[in-house]
Amino acid sequence: MNEIKVTLPDGSQRPLPAGSSIFDLAASIGAGLAKAAIAGKIDGNLVDLNTTLADGAKVEIITEKSPEALEIIRHSTSHLMAQAVKALFPQAKVTIGPAIETGFYYDFDVDHPFTPEDLEKIEAKMRELAKADLKIERSELSSAEAIELFRKMGEDYKVELIEDLGADQVSLYTQGDFADLCRGPHLPKTSFCKAFKLTSIAGAYWRGDEKRAMLQRVYGTAFADKKELEAYLERIEEAKKRDHRKLGKELDLFSFNDEVGAGLVIWHPKGAMLRTILEDFERKEHLKRGYDIVLGPQILKTELWQRSGHYENYRENMYFTTVDEQGYGVKPMNCLAHMMIYRSQLRSYRDLPLRYFELGTVHRHERAGVLHGLLRVRGFTQDDAHILCTPDQLDAEIKGVIQFVTEVMGIFGFEFEMELSTRPEKSIGSDDAWELATSALLSALKDSGRPYEINEGDGAFYGPKIDIKLRDALDRRWQCATIQCDFTLPERFDLTYVDADGEKKRPVMVHRVILGAIERFIGVLIEHFAGNFPTWLAPVQATVLTVTDNQIPYAQAAFDKLRAAGVRVQKDFRNEKLGFKIREAQLQKIPYMLVVGDKEVEGGLLAPRFRDGKNLDAMTPEQFIAFIENEVKTYK
Repeated sequence: MNEIKVTLPDGSQRPLPAGSSIFDLAASIGAGLAKAAIAGKIDGNLVDLNTTLADGAKVEIITEKSPEALEIIRHSTSHLMAQAVKALFPQAKVTIGPAIETGFYYDFDVDHPFTPEDLEKIEAKMRELAKADLKIERSELSSAEAIELFRKMGEDYKVELIEDLGADQVSLYTQGDFADLCRGPHLPKTSFCKAFKLTSIAGAYWRGDEKRAMLQRVYGTAFADKKELEAYLERIEEAKKRDHRKLGKELDLFSFNDEVGAGLVIWHPKGAMLRTILEDFERKEHLKRGYDIVLGPQILKTELWQRSGHYENYRENMYFTTVDEQGYGVKPMNCLAHMMIYRSQLRSYRDLPLRYFELGTVHRHERAGVLHGLLRVRGFTQDDAHILCTPDQLDAEIKGVIQFVTEVMGIFGFEFEMELSTRPEKSIGSDDAWELATSALLSALKDSGRPYEINEGDGAFYGPKIDIKLRDALDRRWQCATIQCDFTLPERFDLTYVDADGEKKRPVMVHRVILGAIERFIGVLIEHFAGNFPTWLAPVQATVLTVTDNQIPYAQAAFDKLRAAGVRVQKDFRNEKLGFKIREAQLQKIPYMLVVGDKEVEGGLLAPRFRDGKNLDAMTPEQFIAFIENEVKTYK
């Protein structure tokens, strides 16, 4: 065959000489496209730019503007980083280096931890290698050949990966004197890596196993052009300013203490007030939607955890103790007690749905290496609820939860995305039960009209789930709300209801959280608002400031009125300059400063000033109370 025909995305066909590559196709269309092309798709599969085309193939050319481009750029840049590390530190052993949502990383086994100065050297070497315009070439070897190659190179981790793959053949990518195990695709040359930055260093266990070697993980990011990179780095700098650990200390909200234990939060007065506001909000919102508030114990007998499947499938994340020779598990979830409440009496179909809500404190054994401020802790409180309903009611209940999430996130100013996480390898329950649960969630997602993605194999061990990811002010994603559909635990705990026909039937259980872990949500809120909480949520809503000592009696009386009316107020009557007091209140991000001078004393007024410096009209204490009440009522 001297000529082949390929089909382009618009349905048109294009003839090419036999043996042509995707690059040849791009060049036949135009010089501009050939210059912009970085990879391609053949019959929906991503491939390298120099891949040979077959007759009848459906082909798409990937450029830097394509949705798939960023991952290819970042993955290729991770290889460039590994090449640079090997050039500078020849004894380093390479492991894995994937692209991730914010960039890429690569893990290395090295004798000494990397330093910030090392990062600068590695980045400089990467630029040198990129400028060298090295070809990035794919080759395929038998696993035996690849194992022999990497063994000679002293790359033990690559040998282990190939052996675990169990494949007959593997693919390698070579650039200059550097070769890496990878399925690809990659950029055609190192010069296509134009805009990158190494961002941080961290420790990471090989394959996430704390019993294996501790590796050095180097994080970086890459973009198609320098303008995008600079915008991202600006967001990173802003994120550092908003870091909830930094602001939590500055605003005196919470702390951690090694004497207490890792991952255990100590809430200070203002942080505890913030929690209380959120929890009161939660109770109100749940009660008006037909939820009953319940409360379960912190520890339950080990036999219950065995029955539920947690002991077998979740034991490594739990804490256990013994009391009077009886084993107990500290609860990592609240569902068991809620099922006990359901079982405490005979239920009729007329009673359903039942919605049990608990602000339940749970404990989970998280590895020390993954603990991260409020975002990953060992003791936390979930706004947990379990809905028990008939199969016919399931669709409406799932949609009701999605609507609940939509309304609540709107109050906090969050947009969100949804994905369906399906059955994991480690799971309980029958195939039929999983199919029913997955179908129910999928149907509700489709009817919601919102876009969603499928996250294969990431469901809970007892059922599939809808994961809801919030987008904050810096366009970062945070996992908070989830909706899980469970046909399995009701069966294990023999939950029943009497149906209209007098027969006992099995209810379905929906596990769901709206905010998720209160600790994590507060961490997200701190960074989303940069500590500038809206008035309804602010632990301190106003501070009364005197100009001189002469105003203290009136200011104290105004302070007492505000506090008695429920305004969260503090006072600063120190013998300091007013400007100093205002700056301190602004640093504490208090929404309103109420200035009291001689003029305000004479008129029985307060002079409110917003934290951004804007002055409001003077008002009486009673008027300010009404003003705050309106802001709180409207969640402003």
